[in-house]
Amino acid sequence: MHNLGIPHRRVNSYPSRRSLQRSGTVRTFTAVVERDPETRLYVGYVPGFAGAHSQGETLDELNRNLQEVVTLLLEDGDPTLEAEFVGIQTVAVA
Repeated sequence: MHNLGIPHRRVNSYPSRRSLQRSGTVRTFTAVVERDPETRLYVGYVPGFAGAHSQGETLDELNRNLQEVVTLLLEDGDPTLEAEFVGIQTVAVA
């Protein structure tokens, strides 16, 4: 993921793969967000959650779009996550 001078903004936090517990009625997921250099759109996806991806002209629009997509996907029941978001790393090369 490229920084492109865009400040990091957490879209949501991600539940443990072992259990997708509900905290009240709100469920939270982490979305990876990048900005497409050609379209200048923000593109986001929830790692391991098939179909949980969207785009938007602003981070707020992307967040709303992701909320809508995830809500629709959850209507089919709890997802079987294919991967678990762990974090990011900086890789330095000479």
